Amino acid sequence: MRQVISFTKMHGLGNDYIYINGLKTSQSFTSAAIRQMCDRHFGIGGDGVVLILPSKTYDYRMRMFNADGSEAEMCGNAVRCIAKYLYDRGITTQETIILETEAGPKTLELKVHQGKVAAVRVNMGEPILEPARIPVRSEKERVVLEPFTVDGTLLQLTCVSMGNPHAVFIVPEITDDLVLGLGPKIEKHPLFPAAMNVEFVKILRPHELEMRVWERGSGETLACGTGACAALVACSLCGVAERKGVVHLRGGDLEIEWAADNRVYKTGPAAFVFDGTYLLQ
Repeated sequence: MRQVISFTKMHGLGNDYIYINGLKTSQSFTSAAIRQMCDRHFGIGGDGVVLILPSKTYDYRMRMFNADGSEAEMCGNAVRCIAKYLYDRGITTQETIILETEAGPKTLELKVHQGKVAAVRVNMGEPILEPARIPVRSEKERVVLEPFTVDGTLLQLTCVSMGNPHAVFIVPEITDDLVLGLGPKIEKHPLFPAAMNVEFVKILRPHELEMRVWERGSGETLACGTGACAALVACSLCGVAERKGVVHLRGGDLEIEWAADNRVYKTGPAAFVFDGTYLLQ
């Protein structure tokens, strides 16, 4: 018997996921099912699938899957959408939610306007800079502005984990040749044992960055919350950006702060698109 799935489509700055409420009914899907649902021509379409689940330790739990069916640790845009889903639908009245993720608990502060969530400030935790924990194959204490050659192009690599791994490259101009041409090659470069999210960043001003991202398992997306956090941390480490600023992504803007407590805080919107049912083939 084919499975009928109820879902909600939401996005954070165009980073769109298929959200499935598993709070009352256990939900699990094969990698093939995830790929089918995310197909933009033959399925629902999305950058991935997010399951909203009960937690034994915190308020709620999330699992997220990339469009290729692989499971990821967390997604900064998806956690904001989960907060909006839970509050706007009356599942919770809490304006602070602790969400369990594979990258550890995340505290979500809801900014409510006229009874709806307008934005969410997320405590993303401390950035991870040790190569073995990111992970990246390096004997250095930190990978900051390291020479990195791919497909004959010399770049400078800075690596940060925000619970998931990021390779950040500061460039004078962000081009399709970089993002679409080199992005997939960097993602699966042998230097990165767990593959890599790839960010190309242009410095506009010390408190203003422009970024495009090639996401591990999904390709280019319009926004990446953890990537924006990693970009600001990386640019700060490189001495070209302040510890608080705006990151401009293709889907919109995120406010990022690497605070004095060494935690990174991200503020941005979340949006509902539509509800639906899908017959899994």
